[in-house]
Order: sequence, then C-alpha cells, then structure tokens
Amino acid sequence: MIFPYMPNRSYHIVSECHEKVAEVNSRLTEATFETLKTNQNYWLNIPVYLNDANYSYWRLISSLGDLEKANRESTAEATLDALKAGQLFLLGILVYLHDFMIPYWIAANSFTALEKQKLTQTPPLETMLDYLELLQFNLQVAEKGLTGSLKSMHEFSLREGAKALQALTNTFFDREGFNLKDYNAAQARQLDLLVYGYPGAIRAIKPQYGLHFDDGGYEKTAETDRFILYQVLPQDKRVKVRKEGKPILILPPYVLGPNILALLPGERKSYVHAFANQGIPTYIRVMKDIETTPAVQVMTGEDDALDTRFFCERVMKMHGRAVTLNGFCQGGFMAVLDILSGELDGLVDALITCVSPMDGTRSVALVEYMQHLPSRFRDLGYAMKVMPSGHQIVDGKVMSWVYKLKSMEKEFSFVTFYRDLMNLEGTEGKEVKISSTAAAMNYWLIYDRNDLPEGITKISFDSYTIPVKKDGTLPVKLFGKDLNFKGIQEKGIKWLLCYAEKDDLVDKAAAVAPLDFVDAEVTVFPKGHGAIATSWSHPETECALHKRFGPYRGPVRFQLDLEETSESP
Repeated sequence: MIFPYMPNRSYHIVSECHEKVAEVNSRLTEATFETLKTNQNYWLNIPVYLNDANYSYWRLISSLGDLEKANRESTAEATLDALKAGQLFLLGILVYLHDFMIPYWIAANSFTALEKQKLTQTPPLETMLDYLELLQFNLQVAEKGLTGSLKSMHEFSLREGAKALQALTNTFFDREGFNLKDYNAAQARQLDLLVYGYPGAIRAIKPQYGLHFDDGGYEKTAETDRFILYQVLPQDKRVKVRKEGKPILILPPYVLGPNILALLPGERKSYVHAFANQGIPTYIRVMKDIETTPAVQVMTGEDDALDTRFFCERVMKMHGRAVTLNGFCQGGFMAVLDILSGELDGLVDALITCVSPMDGTRSVALVEYMQHLPSRFRDLGYAMKVMPSGHQIVDGKVMSWVYKLKSMEKEFSFVTFYRDLMNLEGTEGKEVKISSTAAAMNYWLIYDRNDLPEGITKISFDSYTIPVKKDGTLPVKLFGKDLNFKGIQEKGIKWLLCYAEKDDLVDKAAAVAPLDFVDAEVTVFPKGHGAIATSWSHPETECALHKRFGPYRGPVRFQLDLEETSESP
C-alpha cells in the first residue's frame, strides 16, 4: 500500500525554534554590547557629572575668596586715603597759619625797633599800663579769632559728619552707594586740591589777570617822576575811540593797586575796559614801583595833586574837553582832595567815586578796633620799613593785616582754611573746577599788595582817626589850605557817588559822608567792596556799569550821558 508523502511536522517546529533562539541570542548579544557600551559612557561621564554638580560650590568658594581679597584691597585703599587726607589737613593748616602770620613777623621788627626808643622816653609805670592795655586788646582779638574758628569748624563738622555717617553705614551693611572708601578718597582729593591745586591755579592765572601794558592794548600817554599815564584801548577792534569824546581819568587805590580794575580783561571783567569798550577816551594813572623809585617813596598829597593836574592838562589838550575824574576806593578820596585843592580848576568838571572812604571815622568796625588799641600804639611807625635809599615807607602787607585783625572772626587762618575747603567741595565723585574769577581774586588778595609812601598813608590815617568837622571841613590840608566838601558844589562839579550794599571794608556811612554837605547822585550796587570792578564790570550782568538799573545808573552810563549833554569842542 502506498502512502502519500507528508513532511515531518516536528522537524519544522524544531527548525523554527532554532531560528527563534538564534534570533534571540543575536538580539541578546546586541543588547549586551549596547548595555556595555552605555555603561562605559556612564562611567566615563561620572567625573563630568561630579564637576557639574560641584561647579556652583567651587564658584561660591572662589567668589568668597575674591570678595575677601577685594575687601582687603578696599580697606587698604581707604586707610591710605585717610592717612593722606590727615597729612594734607595738617599741612593745609600750617600753610594758612604761616601766610596769615607773615605780616606779624614784619611788624614785629618795626615794633621792637620803635619800642626801644619809646622805653627810654616813657615812665616805667605808664609803659606797664600801656602793655597791660595791649595785652587786653590782644586777648580781645584772639577771642574773635577763636570764636570764628570754632564756628567754622562746627559748620564743617556738621556738613562732613552726615556724609561720613552715611558712608560708614553703607560700608558696614554692604549697601550700594557712597561708601567709606569713596568718602576717604574724596577727602584726600579735596584737601590735595586745597593745598596744591588751588595755589597752583592762582599762580597760573597771572597771564590773564590785570594790566599788561606790553600786550598792545594800552598806550603810554604821559609820565612824571611818580606816575605813568596810560590810555586804555577798546578790546573790540571795531570800536573806535571818539577823539572828541569826553575823557575820563581813573585813579586806582594805592594799597590795592591798579590790577583790580582790570581783573580779567579777556573775560570782559574789567572796570577800565568797560569805559574803553564804549569808545570813551579812557586813561588810568599807574604809580611807579616804590621799591626802585625814590620820588614815589617821599611822595606827598601835594605831589599827587600836581601830577594829576599835569595829566589832566595833557588829556584835555588831546580831546578838547574837560576831564571826568574817577577814583576807586582810596583813589576816590585822593580825587576829592585834588579837586578841593584848586589845582584842577578848569580841568575837571565831573567826579565819580566808587566805594571810597570819605570819612573813615564813620567806619564802625575799624573805629571800634582803633579805639580798643592803646593810644601809644596808634603809630604808623610800627608799619614802617627803611629802603636802601634811606627813605621810610609803609609796608603794604602790614597795613592790609590791620584790616584782617579788625575782622578776625572772618579772616583768621583757621576760618579761611575751612571756608576755602568747603568752597572746594564738589558733588560725590566729581572733581571741582576752580573758576578763573576765584583764582584772579585770590591772586589780587595774595600778591597785589603795594607798599605806600609815608605822606600818602598819613593822609588816610588822619581821615580814619580825625572826623570831618560839622561844617564839612576835612582833617587833611593840601598846600596849607583847609579843604571842605562844599567846595565840590561851589566849583560846579557833577558827582556820582557809588557804594556797595554789602561792603565790609568801607561802610556806607563812611562812603556817603559828603551828602551831609553837598548834593550828589548816588548809585548803590549789590554785593561787596570789589563787586563794582569785578562782577558788575561784565557788560551782560544785571547791574552792568553802562546800564540803568532801578533808580540808579552805572559809572559808564553816567559818563556817556555827560558826553551827550556837555558841550563839544
């Protein structure tokens, strides 16, 4: 019997199982290798994972180290700045004290020499009483200086204490803003500016300050043994001097010198150029160097009047018109004396005086100072020095020191030190720029003090110690004549009298004393003694000299109006 062929079913099942097993083994092998490969990458990346995990920690540790280092550096810088500020502070105090005491050492020599003579001529008991009065006077002056110093220190401490506390708080609590390091650095910069930068800026202003007769802006017109007359030319070349205009002759003060009347010509802050720039024929009388000119050393009030007459004659001849005489401060008082002497009759028909002491006895502060000084020591001999020519002159530094002593509460060295220090204070982190005006004013105060002829000083001394009589007669004579304020009106002189509202050098009562005896036009300027020659000499200011302001008119406006109304040649 024949059976049909049928494949062995078990064979196929076994074969498929082998195939499945082989496939599983293959996949298992692949999975094993893949697992090994993955595990290998894992173990290899473990350091990377640890580094990533510890990075923030190490960064924190590093930041703390950098912060500690920065704090150490900041503390060191703050400490060094504090030490520097302390050294500069002490140096500044010594410098200011030294500058204040220089006139004292000069006066001490004259005092010793004169007292050697007086001791042999004065009874011992009287000398003892005089010295006790002098001691009392010195104590009063010292008290004023101490009071002013303590007040200035208090004001400075209040201002700086608040800033120091804020800086300390910001530093202690690690706040943003002005910290102790910044505060100490600012203090060091401020004191360095005061001790070194400020004096340097003052010295550097010299080329811009004052009259420079060699720069082409002036013409020498006439000369005597004692003075030189210069014509001041307009700064703007488009402005022409009116040859037939009414001329003005300006007399500067003896002690303060002529440069205050041309403080900063380049910045249009110049009293003399305020006239010249209007086309007015403007002249200024400049005293020769007293150190090298014997004729100046022995000059008297009569010499002043005669030289002024000579200059007025020359100017009047050039322009054909009578001259306006303009005196500033002490120069105004001398101008009045020259007119009252009669030497300028027919030559001068108008007068301008600016902050001029016409009766010094009405200056309350100075009179009070002089009254407390024992009569024995009210002697110009204490300010005298002998020149190589053998002539005696008055030391200008000592004379200016007298004005400081009468205002010790404002002018003592500690007071001025703290005042300048506070003026040089800038905003946080910003450097203070010293203005050219401040530098020029200080240059004038420090370097522009002139010595004086004894005869001229005696005139001023008498005007401050002997009052004007009730009939207007002055305590000074020229050419043996009595001089009376009423003579100004009798001669038909038009007078503009200017004074400063806040003048602490020449009181209002001293400046307007002639009004008790004559009629004069009065102009009141804001600010202090030098403002007319400095602040208001700029043509764009509110009270510029060529303007009318309120009921007043400035000196230049007065001169321009005179030119329009007076007769032309």
